[in-house]
Amino acid sequence: MASEILQQSARAAIYARVSTTNHGQDVKLQTRELEEFAQARGWRLAEQYLDVGVSGAKDSRPELNRLIADAHRRKFDLVLVWKFDRFARSVSHLLRALETFNALGIGFVSLSEQMDTTTPTGKMIFTVLGAVAELERSLIAERVRAGLRNARAKGKTLGRPRTAVDAATIGRRRSEGASWRAIASELGVGVGIVYRAAQEHVHD
Repeated sequence: MASEILQQSARAAIYARVSTTNHGQDVKLQTRELEEFAQARGWRLAEQYLDVGVSGAKDSRPELNRLIADAHRRKFDLVLVWKFDRFARSVSHLLRALETFNALGIGFVSLSEQMDTTTPTGKMIFTVLGAVAELERSLIAERVRAGLRNARAKGKTLGRPRTAVDAATIGRRRSEGASWRAIASELGVGVGIVYRAAQEHVHD
C-alpha cells in the first residue's frame, strides 16, 4: 500500500506485551504512546492485541497469533509496536514477521527504534536487515559444509553409526519360528535393523 494512503486513512493495529504485571510493568504505558502516535499520523485504530503476563521467549502467544491471523484476513493496514523486543523473540522471528507483512502489503512501525516500513527509509532498513540475515544463513551453511569436507578428508564416517548384529543368529531364530520383534528384543536393537541385516545376509 502506498505511503500516501497510509498517511491519511490507514487502519492501524497495536501490539503490546508485558511479561508480568508486577514490578511496575503496565501494558498501558506502551499502548498510550502508540495511540498518540497513530492519532498524530491520522491513522484509525482498528484493533489492539495485548499479551499480558506472557514471556517474549515463548514461541506461541495468544494475541500475537491472533494478530498474524487477522493480518492474513487484511483487517488492518499496518502494525504498531512500542519496541522490537515487545513484538519478536529474535531477529529471525522479527524478519519472518516483516516478510509476511510485506507480502500482504501491511506496514510495520516500531516507535522506539523509529522504524517505519511505510517510508522509504524504513523499507531500506528492512532490506538491509533481510540481507544481513541471508548472509548469516549462508555463512552458517558454508561452515557446516566445510566441517563435513574436513571430516571426510580425515577419514571420519559421517552419519549415524550402524549397529552390528549377527545375521546367523537372526536366521537361526527365524527358522525356530521367532518373530522379527522378538529377535529385535533379544538383540536389543530395532526391528528395522534386524530385518535389514537378514536381507543383506540373503543377498551376500
